[in-house]
Amino acid sequence: MEKISKRQLERLPLYLKYLYSLDDTSIDNVSAPMIASALGLSTEQVRKDIQLISSSNGKPKQGRNVKELIEDLVSFLGYNEHDDAVVIGVGHLGQAFMNYKGFDKFGLNIVAGFDVDSKLIGTSINNKKIYDLYQLDSIIHELGVKIAILTVPSEVSQVVTNRLVNAGIKAIWNFVPTHLDVSEDIVVENVNLASSLAILSHKLKKID
Repeated sequence: MEKISKRQLERLPLYLKYLYSLDDTSIDNVSAPMIASALGLSTEQVRKDIQLISSSNGKPKQGRNVKELIEDLVSFLGYNEHDDAVVIGVGHLGQAFMNYKGFDKFGLNIVAGFDVDSKLIGTSINNKKIYDLYQLDSIIHELGVKIAILTVPSEVSQVVTNRLVNAGIKAIWNFVPTHLDVSEDIVVENVNLASSLAILSHKLKKID
């Protein structure tokens, strides 16, 4: 299989969301120009992306079957194989993650949260228990979880990350605006909200 770039991977969930909207209609087939027009992308860009993940060739003037393309995208992105995850830091953002019911569609199942706030420890959010951060090692081993969503304060992020790795976590979805120092066998996906907001503000000023 041809190697897929990060930009292409970022576009695939957008295609899937659009296809889900079509699946609720009477539209059976979709073409690259249709997807490109709906999402503001180039047709050639969409065509190359779809060719990478599609299990069948599109038909001239018809495109591909919507349901089949959804299955191809779900399979390629791994959404049909659910992975359990824990939230580390159950503040406002962490609580939002634990309350969000849409992760199931993307193959992610949040099973618990961790915090140091005594008012939160022992309670549950959306039927997911919040544990004391000091129980991290034993609970991670008990749950067999490999993914952590990190939303702790910046000043403790590296210390917590070290504990996560030592406990067996293999992938970290990092929402802390700080570089995490980990070994090459640990996957880290950084989401910098401040950078995204800066880009948004810059684009807004350009159109004012």
